[in-house]
Amino acid sequence: MLTLLMMIMFFAVFGKLLGFAFKVGWGMLKIAAYLIFLPAIVLMLIFGGLFYVALPILIVAGIAGMAVRA
Repeated sequence: MLTLLMMIMFFAVFGKLLGFAFKVGWGMLKIAAYLIFLPAIVLMLIFGGLFYVALPILIVAGIAGMAVRA
């Protein structure tokens, strides 16, 4: 009976740690996308001649950046 209780507690703790790992991973992916992939995509759009597409993206990213700091 005690073994069953310990197994249940083990899986409960392991499940919570797994959930926490997914949350941390998702947060790191969002930060990487914002800091690395968005500027790279905008630069590719500018160098590819799609400045009129890149300009609204830059404006939205700038407004979002200012809103987060406030």
